[in-house]
Amino acid sequence: MDWADYVIVGGGSTGCVMASRLSEDADTQVVLLEGGPRDRNPYIHIPGAYYKTAQGPLLKRFPWEPTDGQNRTEQPTMVQASVLGGGSSVNAMIYVRGNPDDYATWENLGASGWGYQDVLPYFRKAENNNRFCNEAHGIDGPLGVSDIDHIHPLTRAWLQACQQKGLPLNPDFNSGDQAGCGLYQITARNGRRSSAAVAYLKPARKRRNLSVRTGARVLRVLVENGRATGVEYVAKGRTRTIRARREVILSAGGINTPKLLMLSGIGPADELRRHGIEVVHDLPGVGQNLQDHIEISLIYQLNGPHSYDKYKKLHWKALAGLNYLLFKGGPASSNLIEGGAFWWADRAEKRPDVQYFMVVGAGVEEGVEAVPGGNGCTINLGQIRPRSRGEVRLTSADPAAFPRVIPNYFSDPHDLETITDGAMFALEVMEQSAISRYVERRQLPEAGPVTRDQIRRFCQTTAHAALHPAGTCRAGVDDMAVVDPQLRVHGIEGLRVADASIMPTLISGNPNAVCIMIGEKLSDMMRRS
Repeated sequence: MDWADYVIVGGGSTGCVMASRLSEDADTQVVLLEGGPRDRNPYIHIPGAYYKTAQGPLLKRFPWEPTDGQNRTEQPTMVQASVLGGGSSVNAMIYVRGNPDDYATWENLGASGWGYQDVLPYFRKAENNNRFCNEAHGIDGPLGVSDIDHIHPLTRAWLQACQQKGLPLNPDFNSGDQAGCGLYQITARNGRRSSAAVAYLKPARKRRNLSVRTGARVLRVLVENGRATGVEYVAKGRTRTIRARREVILSAGGINTPKLLMLSGIGPADELRRHGIEVVHDLPGVGQNLQDHIEISLIYQLNGPHSYDKYKKLHWKALAGLNYLLFKGGPASSNLIEGGAFWWADRAEKRPDVQYFMVVGAGVEEGVEAVPGGNGCTINLGQIRPRSRGEVRLTSADPAAFPRVIPNYFSDPHDLETITDGAMFALEVMEQSAISRYVERRQLPEAGPVTRDQIRRFCQTTAHAALHPAGTCRAGVDDMAVVDPQLRVHGIEGLRVADASIMPTLISGNPNAVCIMIGEKLSDMMRRS
């Protein structure tokens, strides 16, 4: 048994920020527990190696249950990072904050103090931007946010095709107006990934009051007389206990955080009793309100070596590696997803409801196939404000057992119609002359004319998880809220949640920047209290 003032469970984006900020007080002892390994894998730190981290051993694969009509022949899985830095160590590094109205929705759902003007100072506090410095962007934070140094010509051709189709060029998706097409900024600096582990945790580890323990799988939160007093975890085959003098902070993510709460006896009472778990506190919202962006991939075979796929050949790979080694530049400094867009499928929506990603290759991400001949590109698109809601439940009281992940994708018909309309638009963009000159054929969906009904069916049967699970411990004050606006678990003292699970609704875009903001805002609230 040992002790700390704060015990943080989960070394992902939010957990790394919390550990760094709380340990700035030299009189405070902080312990961070992470189930995965250190971020020593060299592929983590090279942006162009995203195709390795998106499919490799740094991921944990959770089976998820398809909705009726999805007709999956194989068990689909949702990957989540299992490494220090969490998603920020393995993702495509795309820096997106969502839309200001997303945060107005949070406030309307009971998360007071989380409106756009409340969270904007923390986005700016985190940020060290290499292009912008204005009311929306900061330059003094630890998180490197940069333009991508190497832009592939095919990305530029696709952006021109978007403009031919009528989209305006948007120089900054994080200005408060997402509409249009443009180049993404990424969490990288000087040709290297700027993960939360690198930006926040690495400098903080020099502090004697911070202990970071990897390979530590937490089994449950210890609760005594209505107060969280510590956690029980396994490391190197031994079960250990660490006590928290002040608070336990769960930052294990949208799937593992509700699982840990339920294993600790905090959650829907009937669900806990079904698995023989003693009910410590009946909290019915734990595991409910699961949201995820769902995406489809349109795959094209190119008529020549016009994408990053050519670097699969040894001599091209060697040249790219040498360029990166000498100058930190060239293809290896790109995240392979340089351009994108936000646009409308449903014009009745106030703000864009579909996000597009131009992936300059095929077979880059897990579950997305390559093309014959080896030269392809992929258009990923997702419906960014899903109305469908799912849940995370237990399969047993065994901490090693996978939870049941039931996303209920497309259970609200609006989501399927939106992504269908978005796909139809993406197909039209790829027919524009600026990009079609590079295309040999469309591989998925199969080449040839398609009807809207065919595309709807294609979306329904091939859509895949965007890997942004959120909302399962949402902030609010009603009976189904799990945490209050200060992210304290309702009914349990000394216990908070700080990760994507607290979001009342998923934001319009990639949520990693929001997870970092949550860590900045919560640590500031805690130090002021």
